[in-house]
Amino acid sequence: MQTVVLGTSGTTPQDVIDVARHGARVELSTEAVAALAAAREIVDALAAKPEPVYGVSTGFGALATRHISHELRAQLQRNIVRSHAAGMGPRVEREVVRALMFLRLKTVASGHTGVRPEVAQTMADVLNAGITPVVHEYGSLGCSGDLAPLSHCALALMGEGDAEGPDGVVKPAGELLAAAGIAPVELKEKEGLALLNGTDGMLGMLIMALADLDTLYKSADITAALSLEALLGTEKVLEPELHAIRPHPGQAASAANMLAVLKGSGLTGHAQAGEAPRVQDAYSVRCAPQVAGAGRDTMAHALLVAERELAAAVDNPVVLPDGRVASNGNFHGAPVAYVLDFLAIAAADLGSIAERRTDRLLDKNRSHGLPPFLADDAGVDSGLMIAQYTQAALVSETKRLAVPASADSIPSSAMQEDHVSMGWSAARKLRTAIGNLNRILAVELYAATRGIELREGLTPAPASRAAIEALRAAGVQGPGPDRFLAPDLAAADAFVREGKLVAAVEQVTGPLA
Repeated sequence: MQTVVLGTSGTTPQDVIDVARHGARVELSTEAVAALAAAREIVDALAAKPEPVYGVSTGFGALATRHISHELRAQLQRNIVRSHAAGMGPRVEREVVRALMFLRLKTVASGHTGVRPEVAQTMADVLNAGITPVVHEYGSLGCSGDLAPLSHCALALMGEGDAEGPDGVVKPAGELLAAAGIAPVELKEKEGLALLNGTDGMLGMLIMALADLDTLYKSADITAALSLEALLGTEKVLEPELHAIRPHPGQAASAANMLAVLKGSGLTGHAQAGEAPRVQDAYSVRCAPQVAGAGRDTMAHALLVAERELAAAVDNPVVLPDGRVASNGNFHGAPVAYVLDFLAIAAADLGSIAERRTDRLLDKNRSHGLPPFLADDAGVDSGLMIAQYTQAALVSETKRLAVPASADSIPSSAMQEDHVSMGWSAARKLRTAIGNLNRILAVELYAATRGIELREGLTPAPASRAAIEALRAAGVQGPGPDRFLAPDLAAADAFVREGKLVAAVEQVTGPLA
């Protein structure tokens, strides 16, 4: 099994994916353990002094004015975890919780939090044992970190609350720790606060969203090319010289991908009998690289933000190299929230243009010779009429999900925390939008491949043939009389989501950008 070693300088997006989705083990480097011990010495020295220090010897948030005596500080740290573990609603996905835990450990390992090495090791042990705390959908405002979600994780470290074991069964966390031979932690000064004061949930979801969108944007270039081919469109708009004079990198990449898919096609530029050659295709076909390219450039910006956040130590207060323990506002989720919302906008627009191409394929007045709704015997058969309804419903919902969460703020903690990011909400709706986008592209794929197969006597591009053959091998049927469509659409959805569309095409084209 792969192992990810955490040092003091952060981690990488691939490390997050490996731990969250693929169960990679986590180890602390010697450097990280030394940094943890050094920072803890500073916290212990401050804890011994009579002067109050936020997070060490005071209450929290609006209660920070109270100085807490030595005998109550262990209780203070337990209480912040218990009281902040106040989430509600459905359980959050296992991969999200693992990313959340790993990223909090990443910040702890930086040596800027004052957490003891043994607590950090317990965090790694819980991840490695496959124990996943139960975290709920609602409870984070994306400021002072993802408080409730992280608190549920910290609660499990204390042997309290519920967690899912490696077998997928939810049990009391204490039982799962005992079965794995892990002793619950007893939190000391500052540790409770340090375990729940970060942007880790929204960051983890951003990183996984970027991985999913990388596949989906390649898939969208393929489905756009297939639709262009089925509509007998012209590939001339994809020539690199046209995109070089508007030098957006994403646009050039999408155009190059589409051109690679269409290489050798006998359908592109073909005119139907009695139809004049087309000089221009509709915007949804002609402008596909511009729309997908803008989304790709949005992803590049989001990745830059994610990489900066991965190199950050997000906590309040933080232990600085000069020995100071300083309050700060680095827990505010605005940088992450903005790009999460930006990605939701891009996903909505990509889904919207894909649906327009699908609708064009089904309309006999605009499909350049294809049968109505790609039906076998139109009138007796309805073909893909209602598949487009489903696609349209998904597009409409995805547009609603594009409304930014980060534009909202609700004051909390008796107006001490009077501006929040709503980054967790932005991340949650982006996950839904990505699932919708996958389904939208699956419907376009289903329609476009059927359209190509209905062009009798014309030979599609080799990459298109490879996509069609792989799709049919995956159980998605081709043209014919009406049948129960839901299983075909579900299989097409899985085909796209699992990267099989991209893999089939890349066997012909080589790696797509």
